[in-house]
Amino acid sequence: MAILKDKIALVTGASRGIGKAIAQSFSKEGATVIINYKQNQQEAKDVLQKIESTGGKAITIQADVSNKEQVKDMFSEIKKTFGELDILVNNAGIMKDNLIVNTLEEEWDATIDTNLKGTFYCLQQATKMMCLNGGKIINITSIVGVKGNPGQIAYCASKAGIIGMTKTAAKELGEIGITVNAIAPGLTDTSMISHLSDNQMSKYVNQTPLGRIAEPQEIANLATFLASESAKYINGQIIRIDGGMIM
Repeated sequence: MAILKDKIALVTGASRGIGKAIAQSFSKEGATVIINYKQNQQEAKDVLQKIESTGGKAITIQADVSNKEQVKDMFSEIKKTFGELDILVNNAGIMKDNLIVNTLEEEWDATIDTNLKGTFYCLQQATKMMCLNGGKIINITSIVGVKGNPGQIAYCASKAGIIGMTKTAAKELGEIGITVNAIAPGLTDTSMISHLSDNQMSKYVNQTPLGRIAEPQEIANLATFLASESAKYINGQIIRIDGGMIM
């Protein structure tokens, strides 16, 4: 039996990478998926078509999660179309790598606005929709939000902020039936890491006991479990999926 049958799930940043894998995984388990994207409509349509080609149900909604009004409009559309929301995956994120002394204010602001404020805006709106019937919120943070990483001051700060947000929301919302957890992936094979050199990749792999980086589907498998009833007593957890880099 499909473990997410009849559930309505919003996945932000679902047109590529981890978000795409999560959207497709949710669909395979019976959820109707809302594919949020910021700019690339064609990529979002490709995900939609892939889901529909396997008998799944999905729609696409364009919204920049760093824009509070666009987030409000997105949730209004979800409420009008479906009447409810069962699952939110806050996946949308950007990466602006730079050393501390070279980080520009606009790089800092763009990263915080999308990764941290965007997660909060969606969390806030989802809470309003889930407050009567409960739900599941899954935030995608990063292993570097746990351990830090040179050259990623803005990204690490934003992802560490998501961890604090997750724990606070879990304590605040648990009593009304909303669980909030976070997944902290290690380096994952997506376009976000295409700028890394072979030397940088090798250094990371050498620090990982499994000797490789993660595949997006491996993150999606965990998200699908957390979204299911099998995980209904898991709340406020930051689950690392990093091949054993941190133990």
